Amino acid sequence: MNDEILDEELSMMYEEGSAPKALDSSTFKKPIKNIRVKKPLTLSPDHTVADAIELMQKNRMGCVVVTEKDRMVGIFTERDVLMKAAGKKGAEEKKLRDVMTPKVEGFQPEDSVAFVLNAMHVGGYRHVPVIDEKGKPMAVISVKDIVGFLIEHFSEDVLNLPPAPMRKTEQREGA
Repeated sequence: MNDEILDEELSMMYEEGSAPKALDSSTFKKPIKNIRVKKPLTLSPDHTVADAIELMQKNRMGCVVVTEKDRMVGIFTERDVLMKAAGKKGAEEKKLRDVMTPKVEGFQPEDSVAFVLNAMHVGGYRHVPVIDEKGKPMAVISVKDIVGFLIEHFSEDVLNLPPAPMRKTEQREGA
């Protein structure tokens, strides 16, 4: 493919449609209740790491919210598995209370997407719990959920991409 054809195809791909799409502050001010999320997996602090890992694998989720009397007391994530359990003798039999991340910040359904994104970025979190006013877990928001929320604003642009990125080569074919 010569450079003029490639440049023309790239310019057509990046041409603006009838109305330019942009993420603006109003998008990020929306409450997190607008994000599609899953119900949280919950276990008590007396369950074992093995119990949590099995539940996470079975449900294909990256965390378990640890609760006592329906109130969140911590979270056990895939990062906790990696940093606190994997490769350590007897780790699977440890109680969640010994390896969970305690004192987790919970978010309310009316909190803004921007607020949650900021907390995820600053804290390095990949999963954050959504709780009601009594501390009962209602949902967990993952980075994947945030990406899905953003893609909804550009679904046509994202879903209609070519199967592989178009790249310009610096060498001639066969060289």
